[in-house]
Amino acid sequence: MGISAKETTGKDRLLRALQDVEGDIEWGVPLATMTSLQVGGPADVLVAPKDIANVARILLGARTQHVPVVVLGGTNVVVRDKGIRGIVIQLKHLTATRKDAAECLYAEAGVRMPVLMQYAVRHQLSGMEWAAGIPGTVGGGVAMNAGTRLGEMKDALQSVDFVNSRGRRMRIEASALTFSYRKTVLPKGIVVGAWFQLKAAAREQIEQVTKSYLQYRKESQPLTLPNAGSVFKNPTGQSAGKLVESLGLKGLRVGDAEISTKHANFIVNQGHATASDVLALIRKVRGLVAKKLGIHLELELKILGER
Repeated sequence: MGISAKETTGKDRLLRALQDVEGDIEWGVPLATMTSLQVGGPADVLVAPKDIANVARILLGARTQHVPVVVLGGTNVVVRDKGIRGIVIQLKHLTATRKDAAECLYAEAGVRMPVLMQYAVRHQLSGMEWAAGIPGTVGGGVAMNAGTRLGEMKDALQSVDFVNSRGRRMRIEASALTFSYRKTVLPKGIVVGAWFQLKAAAREQIEQVTKSYLQYRKESQPLTLPNAGSVFKNPTGQSAGKLVESLGLKGLRVGDAEISTKHANFIVNQGHATASDVLALIRKVRGLVAKKLGIHLELELKILGER
């Protein structure tokens, strides 16, 4: 089968957008192995920029060539089976962490939240305990105002290291951002790092809180199976998981996508689930909750890719 003119033109634009970029560049990479739910089709091109300067080059090149850009953290997302068009960015090389002041930490966007939390513990700084067990990255955590029952990103965030769509790097104070439940309103661009204002505390005290919460997660969530975290946002004053469970939907399946029998606000991959299976199961659950309980469940997961 030949390559169409449209496909050739599209790849030419991608090549031009990336011509000065340093980092790992791979074409047609399946994204299923890069997401915690292990579903999803290929990226036109997957780029792991070498550093923040190369993030800026990608955004500038993409703007010039009119190419879409998506940042993929890998957790709390469902990538559709047809994959993602344009440039998919993975910030795995942005892993610097430093103590900026007596009680302030800086971390680049690719730092995993458990790594940052442990860094804070080693420096006897409290304020990141809420991140215990969150598998995502700093960048993703800022973008979605990640949190647990112990707190959320906005509680510790001082400011954001950001590259806008024109490739300009800037610092945005947290006080200038709008936060809501699992959402941060940001300008168009990419979070490349963040500063956190914490408080000095005894290491033993911090570890006691984190160990207690990690034990709770282990006992109540399906951590041994591929999943993307909480599927639905909790309606005000209610638990999405308990609403789903009240309808007897634990164990409900579409293909190999299943409502967890351990926690009803998780969808697990029992082996060979596709994104289509997952999305069909989400539609089914939302429809039943709306019909029987009169409640519209909002997605906490982010859906990416071509329909």
